[in-house]
Amino acid sequence: MSEQSTDLRETVRQRYAAAAVQVTEGGTACCGPQAIEVDDNFGGSLYAADERDTLPAEAVAASLGCGNPTAVADLNEGERVLDLGSGGGIDVLLSARRVGPTGKAYGLDMTEEMLALALANQKKAGATNVEFLKGTIEAIPLPANTIDVVISNCVINLSTDKPAVFAEMFRTLAPGGRIGISDVVAEDNLTAEQRAERGDYVGCIAGALSFAEYRQGLEAAGFTDIEITPTHAVADGMHSAIVRAIKPATSEALTSKNATTDSCCTPAEQATDSTTTVSEAKNASGCGCS
Repeated sequence: MSEQSTDLRETVRQRYAAAAVQVTEGGTACCGPQAIEVDDNFGGSLYAADERDTLPAEAVAASLGCGNPTAVADLNEGERVLDLGSGGGIDVLLSARRVGPTGKAYGLDMTEEMLALALANQKKAGATNVEFLKGTIEAIPLPANTIDVVISNCVINLSTDKPAVFAEMFRTLAPGGRIGISDVVAEDNLTAEQRAERGDYVGCIAGALSFAEYRQGLEAAGFTDIEITPTHAVADGMHSAIVRAIKPATSEALTSKNATTDSCCTPAEQATDSTTTVSEAKNASGCGCS
């Protein structure tokens, strides 16, 4: 990773760590947690009131996303869901309810403060089919072919290595698996410099891909049936968008071709037990792979 990429990642980490602390400290006040200041294009207001009302207030207050991926992912009972950049846990907790006790919802985040907040919210919600993981979205700490649905809410645009993110999503998804993502996407006519003029990197603007770039990145990773649908403007020429795509059901060869090698299982390995939790896999000999 280049020095610039490392600096950007650290800037992102610091911003979200501060956000988690803000919510946590607000939770000790008389009036409850203080929502992170965002405009109407981002945050908990993008979720339906009946969803917000069933969650811990801290999970809603910590929401910084640009959409509601759980509303577009068509989650079903018994499915295994992975949320990239899970923050305070709002999408993980909603997903856990939709997949039910026979399903599993994983949340992945690189920020200790957000993970601590998410674990507290999980306890308050009484969610038992949830597991939060520490790691980066460019190197997902889960075995290959073990997830049915990958979701994410305005996080992939923050990555400095988006091809690695797309490859890791593809690797971890089981054949026939799918993605349902909310992200900021730029109109194709905007240059990288013009995107940066409209907002900074940690504000989810400067690092956004264009519609064409997003599609090309997913195709290069092996995804098919790609749909990128804008929902609302977040800046001039910049949109929150719903991104859907599928990992073909006969994609074992593509998994090895596109997978990165710095995650739990190598491209040539498979999970010994597809129902193994990441904690069990990581503690097993050979990382639970064979």
